[in-house]
Amino acid sequence: MHSTAQKTSPEVNKPKKLLPVDDARYLFNRELSWLEFNRRVLEQALDAKTPLLEKLKFLSIFSTNLDEFFMIRVAGLKEQISEGVFKLSPDGLSAAEQFTQIYKRLQPMLDQQMQCLRENVLPQLAKEFIRISTYQELSRSKKNYVNEYFLKNIFPVLTPQAVDESHPFPYISNLSLNLGVKVAPKEASISGKLEHLFTENRFVRIKVPPNIARLIPVDNINTEYTPLGGLIAANVQHLFPNMETSHCHLFRLTRNADIELREDEAGDLLRIIERELYQQKRFSFPVRLEVSSSMPEEMINYLKTSIGLIDQDIYRVDGFLNVPDLMSLYSVDRPGIKDKPISYSIPAPLQTDENIFEILKKQDLLIHHPFTAYSVVTDFIDAAAEDENVRAIKICLYRTGKNSPIVKSLIKASQNGKQVAALVELKARFDEVNNIEWARRLESEGVHVIYGMRGLKTHSKVCLIVRNENNELRRYVHIATGNYNQTTSKIYTDLGLLTADPQIGEDATDLFNFLTGYSFQTEFRQLLVAPINLRERMLEFINRETKNKLNGKEARIIVKINSLTDEEIVTALYRASQAGVKIDLIVRGICVLRPQIEGLSENIRVVSVVGRFLEHSRIFYFANSGNEEIYIGSADWMQRNLDRRVEAAVPISDKKLKRYLKEKILEIYLRDTVNARVLNADGSYEKVLSGKDNAPFDSQMYFVGKGV
Repeated sequence: MHSTAQKTSPEVNKPKKLLPVDDARYLFNRELSWLEFNRRVLEQALDAKTPLLEKLKFLSIFSTNLDEFFMIRVAGLKEQISEGVFKLSPDGLSAAEQFTQIYKRLQPMLDQQMQCLRENVLPQLAKEFIRISTYQELSRSKKNYVNEYFLKNIFPVLTPQAVDESHPFPYISNLSLNLGVKVAPKEASISGKLEHLFTENRFVRIKVPPNIARLIPVDNINTEYTPLGGLIAANVQHLFPNMETSHCHLFRLTRNADIELREDEAGDLLRIIERELYQQKRFSFPVRLEVSSSMPEEMINYLKTSIGLIDQDIYRVDGFLNVPDLMSLYSVDRPGIKDKPISYSIPAPLQTDENIFEILKKQDLLIHHPFTAYSVVTDFIDAAAEDENVRAIKICLYRTGKNSPIVKSLIKASQNGKQVAALVELKARFDEVNNIEWARRLESEGVHVIYGMRGLKTHSKVCLIVRNENNELRRYVHIATGNYNQTTSKIYTDLGLLTADPQIGEDATDLFNFLTGYSFQTEFRQLLVAPINLRERMLEFINRETKNKLNGKEARIIVKINSLTDEEIVTALYRASQAGVKIDLIVRGICVLRPQIEGLSENIRVVSVVGRFLEHSRIFYFANSGNEEIYIGSADWMQRNLDRRVEAAVPISDKKLKRYLKEKILEIYLRDTVNARVLNADGSYEKVLSGKDNAPFDSQMYFVGKGV
């Protein structure tokens, strides 16, 4: 025993071999990491404990997520391939290699989605007397009912487009649902002057009208429906009298939807956005074709060639071709097969008749959505609109939603003679049209509207109120992790700070001057602002924890974000881990960092929480030798957030609020055994095991009914 100990002791004391922190082998691929996130969304639908209509919701989210992924990320890869751009991803894969891996990894997930819909969700809905029936499954009386509906409400809207020498293959719009059919003349049915026009089979495209409900009630009770596409197919003979028609087959095309702004070519950002949206609708290139599994290979090949796609762009769907069309069922009044509604809390200081501005003079307020009612934010802005002492309101609007109460308050404030400035980000992806409409309405009501900045997307969520108090101006600020959108506030988890801190108020003033007047602002007192100082300060915080650990001081990092893709941040985290800093990362979506690799990242644990609510809050905690620092803000650890967007993060100085963020939010998420998945070194995610008592712990449900 003694000799063995002597022999092994040098090995025990041997320094641990450290791996290179900047090696591409130690990065996950961004696109494949995103697919793994969407797999976790799909797992919510596959979970037996998820209520039935919530399963349908997650199946729909899985599909809409993929639509965006193809329109933006896959489109970018295909563009690189077609233009011969040989640019490796940070992890060393070419665009072609990434494209191939996406196809291989995605197909089994799509099969799972359709299997869940066919074999679980739809049969279970039928047991709840909510039935989706194909046209062929309907009784004769129900067929008569929907046929009459077709002739009155659908037939006049349809426009079949045949392809022949004088009619080229039609333009297929993005995300449109279509029917393909072959038509030919019946023998001896065509004669005379038209005979020469109908001598051969033709392909015909029928666009399923986007403005007609995709689920048609089969009777007056409205508990049984038939898909619109199938109803059109069953009545296709009305479109082609005296013609033979083949079976109809559904297909759906996805096109590139990433707007490329040429901001240096024009001075009017509004006109640039409108032009790019118009060009996008007309000329965006195709990236994916979804076809019904029943479509014959001959028709698939014809579509593939006519549209300009390759085999790997084709996805055969054995089931409902556009799952989000089923989401109309979610509005059915059946609370027993949905999540139970949650109760919303109001911070205790606001449950009095005291003026909110007087309250904020005495204390900061932290609000935690959706558990805190969003009315706290809307009431704050509306109070400013009504308050006779308020002189100015300034706000950043990224995504506002329709019928926004905040926009109405801004208009009211302008009508009440206050100076109102709204920075409306026209480049908010997929919200461009909505934001253009809001911008024009605000301008017509006298609000000063600013359309973002050249070369930068304004993603910060800040509202500044300037109020006259005893002949002095005082500033009140709301700064948040999420958008000023009342609808998404009910399904996204976000944080916001309401404060009258003078330094934060001065920083907010400087920030708006930077945004609206292009002031060359380089320093802020409290705020971290991208692209000015956010990256540098975050790296400084990480490196400080590294030095503290090496010097024997307290060191710890806990961060909650949506995505981690920035290589410089990853490298700094690897160095911190090698120094022995314990790091917990709660990363909902993409994470290119590889945890749990000995000699590199064994001190880093990565957890993803995907549950009933979309995790959207960003929190940054640094132990700092016991002098803890915590920030909340709008930025993820991505290059676009740190370098190409205007972002803002605010420090939390109140001791009670700091303790709440660390102990009642970050540590609660790290305890989750229901929604949490741990990232392994090989890129897979696995469910977190329950604690000693084996009782499942749901972090999201923990916050319901609890105030900050």
